[in-house]
Amino acid sequence: MIGYTTIGSKDLNKAVAFYDELFALVGGKRVMEMDRIKFYGTESGGAMLAVCTPADEGEQSVGNGQMVAIPGGSIEGANALYKKAIELGATCGGEPGQRFDFFYGGYVFDLDGNKLCFFQMT
Repeated sequence: MIGYTTIGSKDLNKAVAFYDELFALVGGKRVMEMDRIKFYGTESGGAMLAVCTPADEGEQSVGNGQMVAIPGGSIEGANALYKKAIELGATCGGEPGQRFDFFYGGYVFDLDGNKLCFFQMT
């Protein structure tokens, strides 16, 4: 249902370095790119995450209530993504843990303040 989600960046080079290393943990990589936008996905296709500088050349800002959720493939995978994001400079938005009977997740804010969730349905 979702083709891709786009988040903005104040410093695209820093964002690309962050996401290149982070998504490598789950087989993700840059699959398409232009000057101001980079798309991340997997070989199998599916939904993508795009990181870009705003098209209007204005200031990047974080959407209140917006979040991108990235499956870890397992609880261990969700934990690994959370840990790697923190190592790469993200800040904690909620340590990994069981949130509901059916949902395990950890939350971070990336280098630009975009909220990410690394999760596993349990």
